[in-house]
Amino acid sequence: MKIVVLDGYTLNPGDLSWDALNQLGDVTIYDRTPYAEIASRCAGADVVLTNKVPLDEVTLNQLPDLKYVGVLATGFNIVNTEVCKNKGIIVANVPGYSTASVVQLTFALILELVLHVQRHSDAVMDGKWSSSADFCFWDFPLIELDGKTLGIIGFGSIGQKVGDVAAAFGMKVIAIGRRQTDQSQRKNFKWVSLPELLETSDIISIHCPLTPETQGLVNKENLAKMKRSAFLINTSRGPIIKDADLAEALNNDIIAGAGIDVLSVEPPPADNPLFKAKNCLITPHIAWASKEARTRLMAVAVSNLAAFINGNPVNVVNK
Repeated sequence: MKIVVLDGYTLNPGDLSWDALNQLGDVTIYDRTPYAEIASRCAGADVVLTNKVPLDEVTLNQLPDLKYVGVLATGFNIVNTEVCKNKGIIVANVPGYSTASVVQLTFALILELVLHVQRHSDAVMDGKWSSSADFCFWDFPLIELDGKTLGIIGFGSIGQKVGDVAAAFGMKVIAIGRRQTDQSQRKNFKWVSLPELLETSDIISIHCPLTPETQGLVNKENLAKMKRSAFLINTSRGPIIKDADLAEALNNDIIAGAGIDVLSVEPPPADNPLFKAKNCLITPHIAWASKEARTRLMAVAVSNLAAFINGNPVNVVNK
């Protein structure tokens, strides 16, 4: 069985092992694959594994031998699953591997916005504390999370874990989701409409998939409905936010700040307006990338492929 990995570097820059995958067939691993070379590199492959290299209709039509696509991620919008279904190609993803790490970065961004830990540390290192007339100082407002309202867009496994941590901080949690599941065990929780979530949240955190309905959801109109004191967090998918609209909202004090791990184009062009926006924290799509999460991702991706080879495919997204 010929197996091709199109963009293996981000999953395994050298600190993990491909040995388990190599036991399943004849494996070729590329660190990165430009679009123009996808079809030629996948020629004759039975299996293709991809994280962010797209497999669109044009490419898939050039791969008559392809039987299985393994997405090295939870989101699978980079694969045309409908074309795969029509061609009898199984597409499987890796759900749940990064939940703990995404929750962790979500609150790292929140806590930086409300406490400005790095900025205060930088000020200390620059000598400001040593020259202070008082025993302490703060250059930015310090905000307590207890009693604040966290609005969560997308209340699946990650959104619910974010809600758990928010509750531990004493926050009220409101949410919208594709399905309003029973959350009666939660205190200080309420399902709401999008307008209510936008208007009443002190912090909004996005944890929904990228779909035609969610693309551009955070736009100029919806940002204007938020509190001027509110913060926006996105550790989900970049195109859910219109970058230029968010930059404008930040620069015009429509909202107070943002912490984002994803952008609409990745890697972003150097002139992305958010790079110069006020009070905007940007991390380079790292919420998923802890070694522990990547280890789980590797293990499940290999397990998915082994199950397919054995005739019992799992985590199939295009049934």
